[in-house]
Amino acid sequence: MYQRTCGAAAGVAGCSVPIHSHDCEREPCLNLQQNKHTQQNSQPPIEHDYSGFDIVKATQYGAIARVKELVEAGWDVNQPDAETVTLLHWAAINNRKDLLRYFLDKGAIVDAIGGELQATPLHWATRQGHLGSVVLLMAAGADPSIRDAEGISCIHLAAQFGHTALVAYFIAKGVSPDLQDRGGMTALMWASWKVSALDPVRLLITLGANPSSIDHTHGNTPLHWAILARNHTAIATLVLKGKASLDIPNLRGDTPLSMLQAHLGSVWIGSKVAERVREKVQMQQKRNFLVRLTLDKRFRYWVMIATPFLVYYLIGLLFSANTLFIIKFFLGGCLYAIVWTVGKKLFDETLMALLPLSIYMGTKVWFYVTWLTYIAPQVSTVTTMGFLICSGFLWVCFWKSWRGDPGIIQPTKEQRFRTIVELSESGGTGFEPSSFCSACLVRRPVRSKHCSVCDKCVARFDHHCPWVGNCIGANNHRHFIGFLWILLGMCIYMMYGGFRYFQAECTIPNDRNPFTGLYSIGSCNPWVMWTMFNAFIHSIWVCVLAQCQTYQIVWLGMTTNERMNRGRYRHFQAKGGKSPFTRGPLNNLIDFLECNCFGLVKPVKTDWMNYFEFDKQAEHEPLLRPVDNYQYV
Repeated sequence: MYQRTCGAAAGVAGCSVPIHSHDCEREPCLNLQQNKHTQQNSQPPIEHDYSGFDIVKATQYGAIARVKELVEAGWDVNQPDAETVTLLHWAAINNRKDLLRYFLDKGAIVDAIGGELQATPLHWATRQGHLGSVVLLMAAGADPSIRDAEGISCIHLAAQFGHTALVAYFIAKGVSPDLQDRGGMTALMWASWKVSALDPVRLLITLGANPSSIDHTHGNTPLHWAILARNHTAIATLVLKGKASLDIPNLRGDTPLSMLQAHLGSVWIGSKVAERVREKVQMQQKRNFLVRLTLDKRFRYWVMIATPFLVYYLIGLLFSANTLFIIKFFLGGCLYAIVWTVGKKLFDETLMALLPLSIYMGTKVWFYVTWLTYIAPQVSTVTTMGFLICSGFLWVCFWKSWRGDPGIIQPTKEQRFRTIVELSESGGTGFEPSSFCSACLVRRPVRSKHCSVCDKCVARFDHHCPWVGNCIGANNHRHFIGFLWILLGMCIYMMYGGFRYFQAECTIPNDRNPFTGLYSIGSCNPWVMWTMFNAFIHSIWVCVLAQCQTYQIVWLGMTTNERMNRGRYRHFQAKGGKSPFTRGPLNNLIDFLECNCFGLVKPVKTDWMNYFEFDKQAEHEPLLRPVDNYQYV
């Protein structure tokens, strides 16, 4: 009945429309090319003759004039047809919002039961994903908790058909995310079983759905249902984001762990989930102390932090060893093999993300040791004090960049619900990427972005930096820029100190061959040479990154994310790819630093955490094209 109804009403002008499309609301239903052709030729719209339609057919086709004519002539809006379906049902399933308002004004029963499934108009609108009709019916007092003949409530229907906006709207209006149908199935179970997309599973978890709930018939959790459906996305979301338990048995005694373990290596089990399963299996087995130690997460974390520190020292020690070059080469190969083996055994993808940060911190510690041990006696006290002061400012900026809040948007549950309701009732489709983040369920400020690494929305997002292990955004961008330039100065300080050390302690030959001079210096003190080499390598990437960041901020007036993805943002396209936020190099710098120079200048301070609207005419377009309904990294 549902398919026949929407298909008939949508078939005006010979157009075939999927049953879940919102195109049933349009009449006549023309494709994009037909619309363009009509506009170009300025042809008048085709007027249809509805005078012969009965009231049911007129409702299905949205012929409001014919419907009003029949109602005014005495037709009862609550009179069901031969299939016990009311006019409100027909208007709801075809998303005829004008007719819905009209029937409700005429006293239509909002929760009328009808059809083969004994469903309400709200059920019918929900099944088709008509958010506008659902909002109207809910405003009129429709009860979303009513079950149809199959024992299904509206939130379960929305979850089954993947209507994420409707699921969010029902929960925001007070429906429990753990509401069970007649068989004990929750919306999260239905979504895990039926929908292979990221949402609404992710949305339900974010809104507090219980991933450990159990149905009455099989004793399955949502993770059981996802595994039975071979739903790769739902499994990963439940295990990694929802922290779903792997140990809950169903009525057959099967746990998610045993079900996943039996299919390890299958394409529908992701690498992260497989790794989590192997860790769980190994932890349950009786092993010796060393094996249990390698499975301990805290131990593996500190091994990752310490590995660059230790490897730096061992390489320097190897260079300083008084032995043949071939032996050093062999020992270096052995060291590489050991580090590679330890990395494969102990470090997963999450820990490997800490590698750049660990390398930075380990290298800087040895910089201090080298300076205080070898270089300080050979340079002036003023030089050493300058090095230490530079280092102090560096650590302040590093700490602010590393541990500081980059501008994470953290709404309360009430704020999320209010945003969902406002966007749903504003007449839109609910989850426009230009204004709403479907991962965090927050209203998206201008220039913000959802970071896939941190799984947070960050105001005025620039990028996620692995060298500081944090996002760079509105609140810590200035400290990050300071960190880069001071780090570059420290690397230059280190190379200068090493040069002064070799001048004082080593005999440099007059040979014009540079390789002979480098070999002589390296033989004098290989450790200092190794440290200078690291300072030089660090200075290269730091210099490039610092200049690039400064150029983007001062000359372009845009962030790294905006520069990389400006072709996707319409407010940048309207400016020919240029930033609509730039005020010229000098003003950009003043605004970025928020420095008034003792009242000489007045920076424009913008609260990017709560900046949602543009003032300029060119930026009235959506921030993203509707097709870009996904997150960028």
